[in-house]
Amino acid sequence: MTGISPGMRDALARWSAQLTAVDGKSANTVRAYTADVTGFLAFLAQHRGEAGGIASLDNLPQTDLRAWMAHERGRGLSARSLARALSSVKNFAAWLADRNDQDATVLLAARAPRFRRKLPRPLSEEAAADMIETVADQTEEPWVAARDQAVLTLLYGCGLRISEALGLNASAHPLPEVLRITGKGGKTRIVPVLPAARAAVAEYVRLCPFDLPPDAPLFRGKRGGPLNPRLIALATERARMQLGLPASVTPHAMRHSFATHLLSAGGDLRAIQELLGHASLSTTQAYTAVDAARLMEVYEKAHPRA
Repeated sequence: MTGISPGMRDALARWSAQLTAVDGKSANTVRAYTADVTGFLAFLAQHRGEAGGIASLDNLPQTDLRAWMAHERGRGLSARSLARALSSVKNFAAWLADRNDQDATVLLAARAPRFRRKLPRPLSEEAAADMIETVADQTEEPWVAARDQAVLTLLYGCGLRISEALGLNASAHPLPEVLRITGKGGKTRIVPVLPAARAAVAEYVRLCPFDLPPDAPLFRGKRGGPLNPRLIALATERARMQLGLPASVTPHAMRHSFATHLLSAGGDLRAIQELLGHASLSTTQAYTAVDAARLMEVYEKAHPRA
């Protein structure tokens, strides 16, 4: 951490520990946040010509903040990435101000650059079913075909993230009527399992040439190791090209489709939020590509004063 004082390094370590232990952030999220703040502090040190101690963020000049943002954009950082970095810096500054009676007003009031949020593009119900069927055509090995079908069925049928599906141990087989899934931030949720998902996983296990002890990964690569998510992404890419579907059709799009189709069929938005494991209802809304009229219909049925 060049240009950062020992006191600031200690503060950064304690803040990172809190993100994990108290806020429940994932290891990847904590690493990203810490890298954002470290980069910001290193820039301040270089910009000012001195190592940045804890007091360096006290009543930070607006010019310093603007210089950092201009520097980040100048080195090619997108508006979206800069907005995330600023959010990380704000979080750290607020935490530091609470503990050291500092004034972080300038930082906390800073506006993030605007960017157009890319909304997920779900598949139609027919296209989702075609993807699950067609992904099996991308290999001549029956057990690999069954494996890839089982994974996509879990993504679409249960709304799992690819990491959650590939994180299942063999002890999950045979799949129960409900799965207890630990998602982002260590949050646990209960997910119903469709008969089609149970059948797909059972067929994969029947054909799998490897031993599947209970504490080992359920889904395996061709050499018997844990299945790399990139292989599912490649199989999905080949299947969507065979079907003539757009590049937006990815394994994660199957999860988007799960949410959208549930809501379109009359599912409750908050119930879908629980199934997806989202902390914010606004995140679930972004996943569900329904029009405003459908959202108003749900609102009018659910609101006590409607």
